[in-house]
Amino acid sequence: MKQKIIGYHLDKECFWVARLVCGHFQHVRHQPPWINRPWTQTENGRRSMLGTALGCKKCDRNEPRDWPVE
Repeated sequence: MKQKIIGYHLDKECFWVARLVCGHFQHVRHQPPWINRPWTQTENGRRSMLGTALGCKKCDRNEPRDWPVE
């Protein structure tokens, strides 16, 4: 299910994690050549992707939220 990005944070291993509108987190790693997301490497790049929809596998599996949604 597609869900929009509403924010980001770094995990304890310093990988960027997207906060999705559904209440789930999803890693948005940049690990070329397999995963190519150079936009994660700058604040402007991450900001430019706010509102972009990502496929949320946690929603597809009906998993509980990672954080409370108001």
